[in-house]
Amino acid sequence: MAWRQLFLISCLSAVVLLSILREGTAVSVGTRRLAGQEVQEGVEEKIFMQESDALNFLKKRGKRSLRSRAKVNAENRLKLQADELRREHHEEQRNEFENFVEEQNNEHEERSREAIEQWRQWHNDGLYPSYLYNRHHI
Repeated sequence: MAWRQLFLISCLSAVVLLSILREGTAVSVGTRRLAGQEVQEGVEEKIFMQESDALNFLKKRGKRSLRSRAKVNAENRLKLQADELRREHHEEQRNEFENFVEEQNNEHEERSREAIEQWRQWHNDGLYPSYLYNRHHI
């Protein structure tokens, strides 16, 4: 029973506190609300234009949006030219990379071949073919 009384008292105090705070904020916001309405009217005047100005803007916009067949063809030619340049650039980059890889592989093969040749000379015992490669295990 005591916990019910404690719960009711806490709820009642919370309701009273919220109602007091709500009245205080309404008073403080009320003065700002009037000033905000004046500022909002000024903003609306800046944002919205006269109907005649809007119609003129839309008419000009309509004329600008139409493009002739020649302009469309010119734009398409420019796009195709840019695509061709991009394709050539990528092909050139690919060729350079392939040449680089081929040179690296050739250098690696040459170093390997030289190392193998040195090993064969060091281990050569005068017999042909060399003894090390023809060992027969008994």
